[in-house]
Amino acid sequence: MKKLLFVCVENSNRSQMAQAFATMHGKGSVLAFSAGSQPSGIVNSKAIAAMKELGYDLGTHSSKSLDEVKAEAPFDAVVTMGCGDACPWMPASEHIDWQIPDPRHMEPEQFNQVRDQVSGMVKKLVDTLLEA
Repeated sequence: MKKLLFVCVENSNRSQMAQAFATMHGKGSVLAFSAGSQPSGIVNSKAIAAMKELGYDLGTHSSKSLDEVKAEAPFDAVVTMGCGDACPWMPASEHIDWQIPDPRHMEPEQFNQVRDQVSGMVKKLVDTLLEA
C-alpha cells in the first residue's frame, strides 16, 4: 500500500481533489491524505460539484491541517501544490512540487480544466509508484 500526501494552502480545492483522484486511480493500492498549510476549514463547494460530476462525493472530506495528518508519516510521496515556503517538510521518500493554479475563483469550465489537470498528474504519479 502506497501512502500519499497532497498539500496546498487551504486544503479546500486542489489537494482535496488530488486525494480523491489518488483513491480513484489507486484502486485499493493507495492510501491518500490531504492537508493545508493554512486550512480554510471547509471543502470548496465548487470542488464538491466538480468531483460529483465524476461520481466522487468530496462532501465527505474535511479541510485538515498538516498537524492532523503528521501521524500518518512517513509517506511514499508528498506533493505540494502552490503553497511555496508555507509548506513545511514532512517525512517522505519523495517530495514533489506541482505548479497548479488555484481554481477557487474560477468559473466552472476553468475549474474543471484544473480538476482534469490534477487528475492526469495524480494518475501518472500513482501509475509510477505502483510500477516501482
